[in-house]
Parts: sequence; C-alpha cells; structure tokens
Amino acid sequence: MSSMEIDLPAPINGLSEQPTQAEVLKHRVQFSEHDQVKVISSIEMRPKHKARRRARIPKVEQDLENGAQSPSKPISPARLKKISEKDRHSRTGRRGLPKKGGAGGKGTWGKLTEMYDGDSRTHDSNDPNYNSEDEEATYIVSPSSPQLGEEDFQKQGEGIFREYFDHGDTQEVAASLEEYNIRNFRHEVVRLLVTMAMEERAAHRELASVLLSDLYGHVLNSRDIATGFDLLLSQLGDLVLDTPDAPEVLGNFIARCVADDCLPPAYVTNHTNGTDPKPLSALKRAQLLLSMKHGMARLDNVWGVGGGQRPVMFLVGKMNLLLKEFLSSGDQNEAIRCLRELEVPHFHHEVVYEAVVLAIEDDNERTSEMICSLLLHMFQTGLIPREQLDRGLLRVFSDITDIVLDIPNAYHALGKLIDRAATVGLVSPLVAEQVPQRGRKRFVSEGDGGAIKAPED
Repeated sequence: MSSMEIDLPAPINGLSEQPTQAEVLKHRVQFSEHDQVKVISSIEMRPKHKARRRARIPKVEQDLENGAQSPSKPISPARLKKISEKDRHSRTGRRGLPKKGGAGGKGTWGKLTEMYDGDSRTHDSNDPNYNSEDEEATYIVSPSSPQLGEEDFQKQGEGIFREYFDHGDTQEVAASLEEYNIRNFRHEVVRLLVTMAMEERAAHRELASVLLSDLYGHVLNSRDIATGFDLLLSQLGDLVLDTPDAPEVLGNFIARCVADDCLPPAYVTNHTNGTDPKPLSALKRAQLLLSMKHGMARLDNVWGVGGGQRPVMFLVGKMNLLLKEFLSSGDQNEAIRCLRELEVPHFHHEVVYEAVVLAIEDDNERTSEMICSLLLHMFQTGLIPREQLDRGLLRVFSDITDIVLDIPNAYHALGKLIDRAATVGLVSPLVAEQVPQRGRKRFVSEGDGGAIKAPED
C-alpha cells in the first residue's frame, strides 16, 4: 500500500483533539506498509544531499606513478600511451595558476586594480559598442607609401611626362602620380611640367595645359598650382636662357589655367605689384589675354589648334600657299619651316600631290625643276619619307583622268616630270613603271574621206 498524507481524525502521539493549523503543518501522518501511523517532522522532510567525493585515482595508475608494476595483469601499449598522455592533467583535482594571471578567458576585463588610460571609444561601425554620437571626426584608413624626395621625383616625373607627350593619356599620368607620396611638394608637378613644355612645341604645351586641367581636383588643388607658378615666376631669369620667349609662354600658361578654373582671376592682379621686369611681363601677358573680348573662349586655342585637329581643307590650303610662295621666292628652308609648323607628318603626301599637280598646270621647265629640287631636298632631309612620297605620286596617277578634264596636256606634262624626277633618284623604278599612258585611238573618220587619222600624243 502506497504511502499518503491524511488529516488526523483523533489525537495521535501527543496531538490535541482539535489540532491547530500550525500543528498540522508541523506534523504529517503517513501510513506504512504495516498500517502503522508515523509522524514525520518538517525537519526530517528536507532533502538530504550527499557530499561530492573527489575522484579517486585508480590503483594501477598510482602504482605506475610510484614506479611499481601490477603483478596481476600486464598493461597494453594503448593503455600505457593513454596514461602517458594524461600526465599533463592534474591528479589532485586542483587547478594550477589562473589562466593568463587572471586577466584572460571569456568574460574577463583584465586583472584587478588594472587601469586603462586609452580612449574607450570605438571607431569601428561594426563593433557592438560603437556609438556614432561619440565620433568627432571622420577616420579614413588607407595604405600609405614612403614619402618620395624631390630629387627622386624629378627623375620619376620627367619619365612620366615624356611618356605623356607621346600617348596623351591624362588618366594614366594621374594614376602614376597617385602611386607616389608627394603630399608635401605637389607644386613640383606644376613646375616640372611647365618647364618641360616650354622647351617643346606648341602641341606639347597644349597637352601640358590639358593635363593641369585634368589633375585639378584629383591630384592638385588651386594652392598647389599657385605655388608652382610662383616658383616659375621666380625662376624666369634661368628659364630665359633656354627659352627666350619664356615670359610670354608662362603668361599663356597662367591665362589658360585661369580660363580652366584652376586658378582664381585674383592671382594675376595680386602679383602685378612686383618690380622684376620678367615676371611682370609674364603677368601682363596673362592679364592682356584675359581682358580680351571673349577672352575665356579664345584661350582654348591659346597654343593654336593641333595639326591632327584641323580641317583637311585648311591644311590643303596652307600647303598650296607655301608651294606658291616657294615658286615666287625660291627659299627651300622657309617652305620646310612652314610645313613643319603644320605638325601633320602623316599628311605630307598631300604636299607631293599638290606639288606635282602645280607642275602639271604650269608645264614649264622652271616650275618642274624647282618642284623636283624642293621634293628632293625634303626627301633627303627626312621630312618626307619614301612611303609618303610614293603615296603622293600614286594618288596623282589614280586621279589623272579627272585632272585631264581641266588640263588636257596632263599626260604629257606628267610623263616629262616623272622622267626628270627619276633621273635625280626621286622616283623609284617600281613607281615609274606605273605612270599612266593615254590611250592611242586609231579610227577612220567619215569627214576625212576615209583617211586614217594620226594618233594623238
């Protein structure tokens, strides 16, 4: 019979006939298996916990630690290996020194009485303790390279700008300059670039102005550009030795930078109070260009339009003009200078074409001789290579059917000119074989009374 708790109907073991609630709570009555009533005290009802005993070391392991061997049964090698691996564990159940001196482990904040003097704020937005209100400034983490010296940048910059004058890619120059740490002397970019452009042609000066405009706002700012021009103004005395028109050229650069919004207009007016004549002339030149009517628009072509950007008809007109001036003056050097100023070496075959057509139109010995001597001089000096020379002659050969409409004697005049040029070595044998010949027609005309008409020359 299972035990259960009941209320006592009669006095049992010292309880009163009418037990109070306190006595009922203090005593409990339980039926045992032999139907005997037993009063259980509330103190005896408390759960009893057994004391946790320490783990005892097996006797075999104790004997092994003491150097004895078990006489009953030998220990297998796997067991020996396992026991040897447990040597690092404590056999007494006690731990050694605290981990990391009490300053390590999960949830620990360091040793007692340890002070932290550093800033407790975190600047990492991914940190749970990050608070945007504690941020006083923006932190930008970026890789940095060792700072480059001015002498080293002089060597590196010359190579970068020389390559730029060949390919004209401003983005590549900007990427190359960003690789170097030149924060403290970025004005050297302006000084070096303008100094190199002064010694080059107008096309290279135009490229330098375009590069300054593209670098502004990315690699350079207006203060860097102004500092660079200040250095150039102070060095004009030395620059004049290599470039006699350095003050005028520098004034053009300053005016172009103002037009491109790289420099404020006040830069020119604030520097005109000096007494040195060379910087003063450069600033007056810039002020004159900026004060012209539609000066800002005209400054886009302050260096002239490059040959490759000019219309073809404009170039053809210039070449016709220099050939006519040569026939009137006979100055070969002046004709060569005018052709070089056009800066279109890929279009020099047009000079050959126009010169041959001009000789065919005049059809006299003097013109043919002068044209042959000019083309031979240009060929010998390398101004017109063999490829351009042959190309110009072949163009005449292909257009002779249209030329003969305006010049009926074109075939005859062309043959004489090619023979003269071949004798001086101006025309290659391969091109001489391709000289067009006018077709000879033989027919009988009814008006001639059946006579055979003589062939035309």
